[in-house]
Amino acid sequence: MSANSHQIARLVRPRSVAVIGASADPAKTAGRPVSYLTRHGFAGAIYPVNPKVETIGGLRCYADIGSLPEVPDVGIVLLGAERAHIAVRELAQRGTGAAIVLASGYTETGEVGARRQAELLEAAGSMRLLGPNTIGLVNVTDRIPLSASGALEMENFPAGNIGVVSQSGGILGALLSRAAARGIGLSKLVSTSNEVDLDLADFVDYLADDPATQVIALYVESVRHPEKFRAAALKAAAAGKPVVAFKIGRSEAGARAAVSHTGAMAGADRMYDALFRQVGVIRAQTFADLIDIPAALATARTLRGNRVAVLTSTGGAGTLVSDALGVSGFETPAPDAETAARLRALQKGDHAALDRNPIDVTLAGLQPDLLRGAIRALLASPSYDAVTIIVGSSALAMPELMADAIHDCLPESDKPVLAYVSPHAPHVAAVLNQRGVPAFSAPESCAVAFEAMLAASRLSTVRDTPAGALPNVDTHDIPSGSLDEAAAKQLFARFGVPVVREAVVAGADEAVAAARPFGDRVVLKMLSSTITHKSDVGGVAVGIAPDALPARMARMADEVRAHTGSAPERYLVQEMVQGGVELILGTHRDALGTAILLGMGGVTAELFQDTTMRLLPDAGGLSHDTAASMIRELKTWPLLDGYRGRPKADIDALADAIVAFSNMAASLGARLVEAEINPVFVLPAGQGVRAADGVVVMGE
Repeated sequence: MSANSHQIARLVRPRSVAVIGASADPAKTAGRPVSYLTRHGFAGAIYPVNPKVETIGGLRCYADIGSLPEVPDVGIVLLGAERAHIAVRELAQRGTGAAIVLASGYTETGEVGARRQAELLEAAGSMRLLGPNTIGLVNVTDRIPLSASGALEMENFPAGNIGVVSQSGGILGALLSRAAARGIGLSKLVSTSNEVDLDLADFVDYLADDPATQVIALYVESVRHPEKFRAAALKAAAAGKPVVAFKIGRSEAGARAAVSHTGAMAGADRMYDALFRQVGVIRAQTFADLIDIPAALATARTLRGNRVAVLTSTGGAGTLVSDALGVSGFETPAPDAETAARLRALQKGDHAALDRNPIDVTLAGLQPDLLRGAIRALLASPSYDAVTIIVGSSALAMPELMADAIHDCLPESDKPVLAYVSPHAPHVAAVLNQRGVPAFSAPESCAVAFEAMLAASRLSTVRDTPAGALPNVDTHDIPSGSLDEAAAKQLFARFGVPVVREAVVAGADEAVAAARPFGDRVVLKMLSSTITHKSDVGGVAVGIAPDALPARMARMADEVRAHTGSAPERYLVQEMVQGGVELILGTHRDALGTAILLGMGGVTAELFQDTTMRLLPDAGGLSHDTAASMIRELKTWPLLDGYRGRPKADIDALADAIVAFSNMAASLGARLVEAEINPVFVLPAGQGVRAADGVVVMGE
């Protein structure tokens, strides 16, 4: 266990808790922590601190922190923002392990609050802080509620192996109450809120070591320390513990207008997608998924393929589930002959439909032995990787019968078994969940759960692929501001990105002479450091014969003048590349890091939005393996792989260009504001790639 985990362990599993500003009225927020600690069976010492009362809840009350009979492991500070730092300083001076500050009125309120938060951190010294503006934490495993959340009013909440970390306090109570109502057990719940000290990553790191936690669920507003988060998530992946994150703010607009296509396509939410994918975090698309997915993963059952048996006694519900599975790419094949024979032997009469999937068996009156036999046959079948059981209305009266029948079959296989509860029957779902059978009230949730289980099965392959050493390229002469296209491509070429042959010209005679070595057809472009989308203003002409260049330059000057008010002073004459696939290769930077974007390119890049992204590692660019995997993730990958008789593209050369481009982004670091190649032509195998256009914006 790391030093960080040891410190957090003292917070999560304290032997003694001081409650500063405790109220004798359990109905008040300040009265809840002591009430909850005693009600839920905390076995350690509880020290209420309040100079105005003698006892609280039968416990001796202390006048101040200095009067406490021992150094508490944790101090829950219930004072307002104006006084909380005083208590924090006194706790720190006594050697307390950690303080939980519930008060609001810090950075979330503006400049004055930010100063208060800085004061709080200074007062804590080496003592750890949870909050401020937090609802606290609940160690369900050991029955230690260090919280004022009203959700703890419930008499009992089930312990399980799902740890929850939320950057919102209110969401903590929402998840705890929802999980308890559904019979889903949790291990630890933590509200980090303002994260003046301990943050999301600290608790992911801790839970990766926690033997009581098998799955980690996160409610994310923003990742404040990306490198720490990456390390913690990779640690959890290495420990075989899936991390599931629900990230809010998906619709937020970019922080600034982007010059390039890349900037427009690589918004903040796409950056989170890239971060989560690289460290093995499974992204929950809805808030409901944040419970559904961990509930399925908590079974620790392994999904090895995409073939699912749907066992039903109510045809319509079975069709709903199989349809949802099909939309998500799962198969529902008919039973093989041997499995069909086993199923047929279970049921007398000809009521069952056993030659198709959903597999419809008549469970009239709910026959547990028949159900057990059918489940065992499907789990043993080589045709299926998982089983979904439709729980119909017959289970309403005696849900335990059906839940026990399914539960009895689980030890015979490690294949996943899920249940879809067709009638609205929360109590039935709760009984199933308590028996270790993840139960869902929406057919789509079954598909979502299976998708997450497939992702979790790949956790062992998640790792930060080390990049090679950066090339030694001198870039001190690169000016700040926006570079023109020719200068941009010269920069790419320094790092090893192949570029088209071209020449910068000012007049018609110069253009004709420059074009002759490039063949019988060339490309003519205006050259500008301020206009990046040249085709929008008539500044690009393709397939021009060298002798036709003077007339075409004159026409281009007129068109550009009509759009912009002035004619170009210089032009670019380029060789015309034919027979390649057009891609876009760009870089984008925000608070999460620097990303490399690859996608279908050309003028329709933003229209098609077929892109994939990777964040650069701590040091260096992307590896060749990473670049190759990005290429294969594109929906249009078949176009590069010989689709319908096309020649196969030079994939190795494209991967080399991606690595070279990423090395440039890593080398320039924060100096590089934006860079993009659109298009980069990928030629047939053995012929390489060519950067045919370029945008570079350099900072100071």
